[in-house]
Amino acid sequence: MAHLVEVTDQSFNEEVLKADIPVLVDFWADWCAPCKMIAPIVEDLATEYDGRVKFAKLDVDSNPGVATKYGIRGIPTLLIFKGSKPVGQVVGAVPKAVLKKRLEQAIA
Repeated sequence: MAHLVEVTDQSFNEEVLKADIPVLVDFWADWCAPCKMIAPIVEDLATEYDGRVKFAKLDVDSNPGVATKYGIRGIPTLLIFKGSKPVGQVVGAVPKAVLKKRLEQAIA
């Protein structure tokens, strides 16, 4: 079973930008109800895309540097990185089908 990697401002470069496969980063916070709603969907996708996409979570309250760098103003925001650049973005709690479509576009 796949797992989500907890990333920080310090580990973001190594875990996300240097990854050899696309990475979906879930920008979230503990107090965010929509973040908690989307978390099980992200975990399901992590299992479904195991080996093809890496999944990471970044707590914006504890790690404001990366969130600021990528202009994260609302959470949950999911950024898909490929080749160290963001290639897709989803903001808000969206259905699983929407996330799958964005992932498929990014890894195509």
